[in-house]
Amino acid sequence: MITKPSVALVGAGAMGGALLRGWLAPGSIDPAKSVVFDPAAPEAIRALCEKHGVALNPAVETTNADALVLAVKPQKANDALPAYAPIAKNALVISVMAGKTIASIAKALGGAPKVARVMANLPAAIGKGVAGLYAPGAVDADGRRLIETLMAAAGETVWVGSEQEIDFVTAVSGSGPAYFFLLTEALAEAGAALGLSKDAAARLALATLTGAGALMETETRSPAQMRRAVTSPGGTTEAALDILDGDDKTLRKLIKDAVAAAARRAGELTG
Repeated sequence: MITKPSVALVGAGAMGGALLRGWLAPGSIDPAKSVVFDPAAPEAIRALCEKHGVALNPAVETTNADALVLAVKPQKANDALPAYAPIAKNALVISVMAGKTIASIAKALGGAPKVARVMANLPAAIGKGVAGLYAPGAVDADGRRLIETLMAAAGETVWVGSEQEIDFVTAVSGSGPAYFFLLTEALAEAGAALGLSKDAAARLALATLTGAGALMETETRSPAQMRRAVTSPGGTTEAALDILDGDDKTLRKLIKDAVAAAARRAGELTG
């Protein structure tokens, strides 16, 4: 297994930039042998590359890397990827692009032999995300460990058993932050409707969401056990949960339908 892999990162936008910062901060990649390709790289990325000695936009023909990480916008992939076919011949290709299959990526890269897919999410920008990982049989155990090492920069990693399941990951955790943003927004609006100031309601809702999440991270109890622990019979929490999740399981049905819709759309967009 490679101790400090070399990486060729294509695309240094929100996700690519977050990964690069995550790799460089703990020194998990070899910066002297790593490169970034992005003709419109933000100034912060340019400064980061200069600080750590990472080459920015070198000649593709002279570039070799253990991993070629693709973080370009999916709609630009077909035009952008062919240029990196020389690197893909020998590198493990890791795509963090939504909506692009392994087959289409391999084709765009001139028949790249080893391609894996990853679906990360927005909290990766602060190292608190979660990424679903899928690698076909062409990727060996060392390759899988390399994927885990690189994606640990985004937060937690979860392997799935088929490429189709990446669409399910997209529906649950890829789109998932927006569900929690909406819940926070709705809770703040409800507090304001009761008579709290908008500022107070917003601060209470945000702190409640982040605090609950942080508490779940430290607990050995399941979310269901924790919910029951704070729901006193005949109390205020029970009164609220009877509306959200009473006999008709309103909230659970809504979440199930929403995630199913996101999964269907992810499948429609994948090609």
